[in-house]
Amino acid sequence: MKRLGSLLVTLLLSCFSYAQCSVCTKTVGDMGEEVANGLNLGIVYLAFLPLTIIGSIGYIWWKRYRKEL
Repeated sequence: MKRLGSLLVTLLLSCFSYAQCSVCTKTVGDMGEEVANGLNLGIVYLAFLPLTIIGSIGYIWWKRYRKEL
């Protein structure tokens, strides 16, 4: 249960991280801070679902492998 809590905290804190690649940073750099913040939020939003699915599959696989040992 402790690991699940630390995983949730990590996921919540990652929402506040900057997720722009170098090309996006240069493109948005001249458009202003509001556009850059919106782009960061969009990138994090689009990355959340695939990472959640991959994490869930990995967790289920790990739990099943652990039971076999």
